[in-house]
Amino acid sequence: MFDSIRVIGSGRVGSAIAARLVERNVSSRERAELVLLCVPDGAIADVARTVEVGPWIAHVSGATPLASLEPHQRRFGLHPLQTFTRARGPEQRDGTWAAVTGESEEARRAGFWLAEALSLRPFELADDARPLYHAGAAIASNYLVTLHEVAAELFRAAGAPPEALVPLMRRTIDNGFELTGPIERGDWATVDAHRRAIRAARPELEPLYDILAEATAR
Repeated sequence: MFDSIRVIGSGRVGSAIAARLVERNVSSRERAELVLLCVPDGAIADVARTVEVGPWIAHVSGATPLASLEPHQRRFGLHPLQTFTRARGPEQRDGTWAAVTGESEEARRAGFWLAEALSLRPFELADDARPLYHAGAAIASNYLVTLHEVAAELFRAAGAPPEALVPLMRRTIDNGFELTGPIERGDWATVDAHRRAIRAARPELEPLYDILAEATAR
C-alpha cells in the first residue's frame, strides 16, 4: 500500500520500525506517502502541525486520540503492544499484537497493512477506548517492573537472592497465569503472617500488599 514511509523519531520504537521498513524495502524520503510519528505523546500534536497536509499520517501512541493529528484527515493510530529495548533489533516486534485505530475503512486498511508489514498482529480499537486499553497495557508491563522491585526488596530484607524471583515469574506466565499460593488455598493465617513480617521489615509496603491481596481474593 505504501512504497515510501517517513519515520519521525529515533527512540526505541522508531528505530526498530525504521530498521524493519528497510528490511521490507520500503523507502524513506522527505515527501513520503505516509509520515509515521514515533515521538513522545506530548509532542505528537506539535509535530503533526509541522507536517504538510496531503500524505497519510499516523502515530504509535497507545493512549493519544487521533484528534492530536489535526489538521490531517488521512490519519490512523498503530500501537505495537510490546515493550522495546535498544539492545535488540526489529525482530523484537515479530508476532506482537498491535492496536489499529482509524476513522474510515480506508484508514483501517492502511493501519492493518502497516502492522502486517512490520510483522505485527493487528486488531481494531475504537478511538475513545484507547485510554482504557492503554491502562491495561501499563498494568501488564510497567507495573510488572514495580511488582518485581517490591518482591526483590522483600527478598533482600529476608537475605534471599532477588534473582531467584525471575524463574518464578516466568513460570507463572508459562502456566497461563494459574493462581497458586496461600490465597488460592484460603490460607489466611499465612497471609496474616505476611502482613506482620512486612509491617516489621518494610512497613511502607504493607498497604500495597493489602490492595493486591484483596484484588487476588476477588
